Amino acid sequence: MMKQKIFIIIILLLISTLSFSQNKDKAVFKTYDKGESYYYNTILKDISSYKQKQKKYKPYKYFSVDFTNKSYPKYLKEYKTFYHSPPVSQGNTGTCWCFSATSFMESEVYRLTKQKVKLSEMWTVYWEYVERAKQFVDTRGKTTFSQGSEANEIPIIYKKYGIVRFRDYMAKNPNQRFYNHDKLIKELKTYLESVKQNSVWNKTKVIATVKSILNKNMGMPPETIIVDGKKLSPKQYLSDILKIIPDDYYSFMSTMSEKFNERHELIEDDNWRHNEYYNLKLKDYYSLILDAIKSDYTISICGDVSEPGIIGKEDVAIIPDFDCPAENINQSSREMRLQNKLTSDDHCVHLIGYLQKNGETWFAVKDSGSGAFDGESKGYRYYRSYYVKLKSMNILVHKNAARKYLDKIIK
Repeated sequence: MMKQKIFIIIILLLISTLSFSQNKDKAVFKTYDKGESYYYNTILKDISSYKQKQKKYKPYKYFSVDFTNKSYPKYLKEYKTFYHSPPVSQGNTGTCWCFSATSFMESEVYRLTKQKVKLSEMWTVYWEYVERAKQFVDTRGKTTFSQGSEANEIPIIYKKYGIVRFRDYMAKNPNQRFYNHDKLIKELKTYLESVKQNSVWNKTKVIATVKSILNKNMGMPPETIIVDGKKLSPKQYLSDILKIIPDDYYSFMSTMSEKFNERHELIEDDNWRHNEYYNLKLKDYYSLILDAIKSDYTISICGDVSEPGIIGKEDVAIIPDFDCPAENINQSSREMRLQNKLTSDDHCVHLIGYLQKNGETWFAVKDSGSGAFDGESKGYRYYRSYYVKLKSMNILVHKNAARKYLDKIIK
């Protein structure tokens, strides 16, 4: 009898070991053919300045998780989702922050008023460039000028300039499918660099010139719009129709480099205003995300997407165990990646749903980046909970979704 028990235990241990080894993630090198990607094969083909015949891209190798025989919940119908407008591409621009947060605000409008609206991303981008140029002058050229920014620019711009619908300000030609800001940014940077080199710090003149460049490339934003037969300013449309109060939106981060349950600056190049975020312990930061989405609040979330566990065609974002096993994902492992720059603010997406399956939580996100259109889901990705814990940098949510956490901070 004893020998039989020992034999059974040995068999169980072998089965357990084999099962564990089979679940281990493996790393591989794969070949990426640019000609097959959405960005090169669709976005750039649409841009008139792109001459496909003049450029031949060679495939290259990239480091990835081996997704062979892996099964993940990567179909939107599996998730509990909340209202959001359909996915749209940001085209050839670095304005993911605006596409993410604009989509978030569209969901907020529906949550507050049940209106389904498509808002203009480029309205915010236009005034963002103007505001950034102002600070460029104020800091005598020390403010970086680029397309990248933070999701919390949305409530700042809305508060000062209001917002309009997409149809009121498309900022592109009617026959142009995708945005392309290469020429625009080059022109703006060249002009501002000349301002710096020649110390021409006349803010009125600089802003007038910046606006003229924007108007030429994007079109002049409207001063008023017509809604249900009424003429409204963009600020009236925001407050009277959309019922959005910009001051109701708060940003959060989680870093050991600053005291928790206080506001501190997010140290990131895109945070050009040096805005402060509420700093939470990782446990609270993640709980806030989970509590919010379970309470019907969507979230604008920004973080790192340059990872072997997030590949366009696979539609998922995971942390492979050869990077960091799930049991080792904590405040310290998160901080190490923040400090050594392995986690950076690459990209912003809109978290619109969740799924709890087999003891795990997954999040559905709406993604304007070109890679999100390479797979079957076309504009959606599915983030494993550990990916959010380790690789997200900051979030933007409505204050009521964060009330429990804000009450610990704001007295």
